[in-house]
Amino acid sequence: MKKIFKYIVAFTLAGTAMSCEDTLDIENPNEVSEQNFWRSGSDALAGVNAVYGAFYRNGTYARWLQIYLNPRSDDGFASTGWGELRSTIDFTQVDLNFEGTRNTWDHHYRAIFRANQVIANVPGIEMEETLKQRYIAEAKFLRALHYFNLVSLFRSVPLVLQPSLPTDLPAQAPEADTWAQIERDLTEAAPNLPPSYDTPNLGRATRGAAYALLGKAHMQQREYQPALAAFNWLVEGEGRTLYDLVPNYQDNFRHTTENNRESVFEVQFAGIQSTTDEDAPTSNLGNQRGPFFGPGRRNQGDAQAGFNDVQMRRWVIDEFMQERTTAGQMDPRLNVTAIYNGNPETFYGGRTFAQLVPDNLMQAAWYRKYLNDYHRNDETFEGPINFRVIRYADVLLMYAECLNALNRTAEAYPYVDRVRQRAGLARLSVTRPGLSQQAFMQQLMHERVTELTGESTRWLDLLRWGYLDDAARVNELKTRDPEFNNFESPRDKYLPIPQSELDINPNLTQNF
Repeated sequence: MKKIFKYIVAFTLAGTAMSCEDTLDIENPNEVSEQNFWRSGSDALAGVNAVYGAFYRNGTYARWLQIYLNPRSDDGFASTGWGELRSTIDFTQVDLNFEGTRNTWDHHYRAIFRANQVIANVPGIEMEETLKQRYIAEAKFLRALHYFNLVSLFRSVPLVLQPSLPTDLPAQAPEADTWAQIERDLTEAAPNLPPSYDTPNLGRATRGAAYALLGKAHMQQREYQPALAAFNWLVEGEGRTLYDLVPNYQDNFRHTTENNRESVFEVQFAGIQSTTDEDAPTSNLGNQRGPFFGPGRRNQGDAQAGFNDVQMRRWVIDEFMQERTTAGQMDPRLNVTAIYNGNPETFYGGRTFAQLVPDNLMQAAWYRKYLNDYHRNDETFEGPINFRVIRYADVLLMYAECLNALNRTAEAYPYVDRVRQRAGLARLSVTRPGLSQQAFMQQLMHERVTELTGESTRWLDLLRWGYLDDAARVNELKTRDPEFNNFESPRDKYLPIPQSELDINPNLTQNF
């Protein structure tokens, strides 16, 4: 399906009300409940679509997840006047109930609740077996994806695998148990997911998406051999003909070129005006990144390009300047990645950089990916650009990282070369052959900056590479991002569990 918008609007399956002795309590046959749902294939489809529906909530991919995985890294920083938001980015957070953190926790568990209902109830429905197994596999993929985000952001979290009740007070599971469940869900899901879908169903989880996420899960645990095996399905195995790098790098961040061959999994968004962010017929189905990441406006009367809540660090631009293309040109990915003084393109209705931002921000830079500057005059909370959760260039670079970690550095070169050649750069195997394992890893770190900045990968990279555990490496981050002067490990390595959750569940303990 091009856009997965036909999901259940209100998917809280309520039980029947308690009745008094003198009250006639008759079930309303028109009311959806646990007793009259989960009976048909259409119920199963509605249930799994409801899990996808959680993508449009603030705490998942619509808003906060993109903020917590980008400017909190060393490639960005808080430029906002919103004090609570600033404190979550610059590691000075004292409000443990800040809406961003609370939404992230709540909305991920909302998705998991819905996935658990599908996994528990769909097996009992009499329907076509292959389709039944696909729906269950989709739910397992989506449950794994949301637990991947939770364990990466919060570390030790409750591992809930059955439909929950309001009286449940689950304790946190060991981090290793959550990773093991993610791996189990994805391993079980992959064989029952199709390699691809027809056009009306684009956006659903595929076999390649399951293997790619499985590889990422193993990589975050530094389990490089099983990660390599998972990625192999997409890179050298059965799925290799399904994916490729698109010729135009910018096509990965436009709404007109979505679901292309480079996309492994992406969240489907639509620029539909809405009146609420909750589950309702008028709920927001748009990508809300734009207003937070946009650069504001130069003059009071100008269209609102954004709130200037986050900016990109200038060192990222310097990273692109390290080498030229084989034609002697600047790396073309830079102007797609950043709005900065030096980008010759125009933005938001034809404005140059100087016409866009105030004079005191001439040396500032902003993440450009997923902004609507190429087709709108402003940014709104209903952005139409799909968010690419995993794209093939990332898979190729992770595959190379696995090979290098396994002391197979010479074999890793071709996968980095594919990414570099799309950008017009010389092959690494020509310019820097025979690198040691350590030197190749340093080069990979550079390649991931120039290819993936602003795509919610940097924080995960820092976690995986051990930058947030080692004092010397934290000092290195400080040289690129002064906000890390506030960073304390383990306090700031993970988000705090919302205080509201601690207040109602005595089985939870704060994770710092």
